[in-house]
Amino acid sequence: MNDGFTAMATTADFRNGMTLELDGELWTIVYFQHVKPGKGGAFVRTKLKNVLTGAVLDRTFRAGERVTEVRLERRPVTYSYTDGHLYYFLDQNTFDIIPLPEEVIGEDQLLYLKENMECEGLVHDGKVLSVELPFFVELKVVDTDPGIRGDTAQGGTKPAKLETGAVIQVPLFIEIGDVVRVDRREDKYLTRVSS
Repeated sequence: MNDGFTAMATTADFRNGMTLELDGELWTIVYFQHVKPGKGGAFVRTKLKNVLTGAVLDRTFRAGERVTEVRLERRPVTYSYTDGHLYYFLDQNTFDIIPLPEEVIGEDQLLYLKENMECEGLVHDGKVLSVELPFFVELKVVDTDPGIRGDTAQGGTKPAKLETGAVIQVPLFIEIGDVVRVDRREDKYLTRVSS
């Protein structure tokens, strides 16, 4: 059973998050830029991430070059635990335990991963290859300087350490124990959820 399907695409179809098959491996576009130099043909500069290994590759494509796009199925998974080397997720459809190495999950996502967090598994050929955390996560502040009476949301910011180890800038009124909503893609504080 093939959960993902392939289609031909060109560089004009590129978008962040698109998965390509190159030399028998799956790569996700992290960044791309169309370049039209004064002389010579136009091209597209990309940064690609290997879906299985997490390796990052810079690659340039000629404008209009044909590529094989792979559409991955998304399936709900829940983070369970880590043994220090692998991170274990529970597939909500099959109830299988899926071990994934930290390179595949990515350091940027691991900063926000906590037990029982619902994520999306990226599936190809019936196998969960990688996971994506929600863009917005709610985490408890475990360390920050004390707030000063009278601080408002309009004031400055200070660093705060979250329960997962991530450090973000928060408004001065945020205190230890507060739960904050964060856009993990930008390491950005959005709002206080509860105190």
